[in-house]
Amino acid sequence: MTEVAEDQDKSALQDEDAQVEAIVGEIQDALDDVEAGQAEEKSLEVQLEEAKQAAADAKEQALRAVADAQNIRRRAEKDAESARKFALEKFAGDMLVVADNLDRALASADMSNESLKPMIEGVELTNKSMLDALARHKVEQINPLGEPFNPEFHQAIAMVPNPDAEPNSVMDVMQKGFTLNGRLLRPAMVVVAKAPE
Repeated sequence: MTEVAEDQDKSALQDEDAQVEAIVGEIQDALDDVEAGQAEEKSLEVQLEEAKQAAADAKEQALRAVADAQNIRRRAEKDAESARKFALEKFAGDMLVVADNLDRALASADMSNESLKPMIEGVELTNKSMLDALARHKVEQINPLGEPFNPEFHQAIAMVPNPDAEPNSVMDVMQKGFTLNGRLLRPAMVVVAKAPE
C-alpha cells in the first residue's frame, strides 16, 4: 500500500505541478498580453504625439504662407500706389528746365522798356500757367528765400557772411527746387548766410 500511496502522492504531486505550471503559464501569458498592450499603448501615444507635431508644423506653415501672401499683396499695393504717384517724375523733371528758362527770361528782361511790357506780361502768364499746371499734378515749387536752410530740400552752393541776415538762413536762391507728392525732384540751389567772423 505504501507503494500505491506513494504512486498516488507522486501522481497528486505531478497533477499539482501540472496545475501550477498551467497557472504559471496562464500568468505568463497574461503578463505577455499586458506588456504587449502597454507596448501598443506606447506606440499609439507616440503616433498621437507625432500626429500632433505634424499638425502643429502644418498650421505654422499655413500661417507663414498667409503672412507671406499678405506681405506680397501690401508690397504690390504700395508699389502700384508709388507708380501712380510718381509716374510723372521724369516728365516733370523735363518741365523744370522750361520753368527755369522762363524765370531767367523774366530776370533778364528790361522792365523799364515800355515796348517790352507786353512780351514780359506774356512770359509771366506763361510761367504762371506752367507752375499752376505743375501744381495740379502735385509738383510744388520750393522757393526758400529768407527761410532756415534745410539740407533735405536745399543745396548750399555758398556760405556768405551777412550781418543783416539770420545765420544759417537762405539769403539768395540761385535755382528754385521742386517736389512731386512731397518727394524731392530737385533741391533748391541756395546761398546761405553765416555769422560774420
